[in-house]
Amino acid sequence: SLNYLLAMATEVEELVGFLSSPSPQVKKAAVDIVQGLTGSEEGLLNLANHSDTLLASLLHLLGDKKELVQPALEALVNLSQETMLAGKMVDIGMIERAMEILGKVDPCIIQLLSMLLVNLTQLDSGAECLLQIGDEKLQGLYVAKLVRLFSISSSENKGAEDPYGHIGSILVNISRMETGRKLLLDPKRSLLKQIIRQSDSPSPLRRKGVSGTLRNCCFEAETQLANLILLSQFLWPALLLPLAGKQAYSKEDTNKMPPELANPLSHEREPENDPEIRVQAAEALYLISVQEGGHRALWSVNGPRILEIGYQDEQDAHVMEAYERLGSL
Repeated sequence: SLNYLLAMATEVEELVGFLSSPSPQVKKAAVDIVQGLTGSEEGLLNLANHSDTLLASLLHLLGDKKELVQPALEALVNLSQETMLAGKMVDIGMIERAMEILGKVDPCIIQLLSMLLVNLTQLDSGAECLLQIGDEKLQGLYVAKLVRLFSISSSENKGAEDPYGHIGSILVNISRMETGRKLLLDPKRSLLKQIIRQSDSPSPLRRKGVSGTLRNCCFEAETQLANLILLSQFLWPALLLPLAGKQAYSKEDTNKMPPELANPLSHEREPENDPEIRVQAAEALYLISVQEGGHRALWSVNGPRILEIGYQDEQDAHVMEAYERLGSL
């Protein structure tokens, strides 16, 4: 079996060499085989031993024709699930390359690029790179581009699968970092406002991206409460409607609410059926309400009444716990 392993090793080495062949046919055959190998544990291990050459070649292929770019990206998405390989990708400039071509390519490539960025930004080094930390002049440009693309709503891509939906997960990853939260909350950039507007998207992936990002940003409530409250017209519907249950509210209740809550709550609605989104909304409200000004603002829109009614409908234990934690305030 040692001979087999040695043979396999030289084969993989040769295979990786073929990725930079001058012949398009050879390159295409090689990248398809590599993409297939990344689908199995064993294949990943064999490729990982040649990762320096492999990743450099795959990075180079991202500038090639679509029939090479797609399998190269599918391989990179699989490889980037390994932390060590993801770290190497960040080091060789994979994020910069992905951001350069994002938005210029067709939908299935955009989706793969987004999935690759989701994996890479799970690492601190990847999140820092995407935030362009250390580059005063450019800091925030990549994030602004992602938010702009995320704002192209899924309904504008008729017939295509939503190519920008995964961007929400990238925003969740970068908002785990204080620099990311401050960037999104900066009122001059108005990025969070654009993100929150996707909170009623028909896509659960998008809604989860919005609720996760918003919850992370609320960790800054102590110092950034004013900037959060500036967005109240979008903030309260995004956080309270998922927790409001599905029944129509009485006139008596809706009269004490701003129109952005009163209108949707005055009739029956589709409830938010993803418990994770409901938990994140409750956690965000908790972080806001711990601040005295946030507590007052929530009362001013009749928030406690909404939570009281929503809680009666709730059946998920985790979500009920999050309601109760909020109720303890």
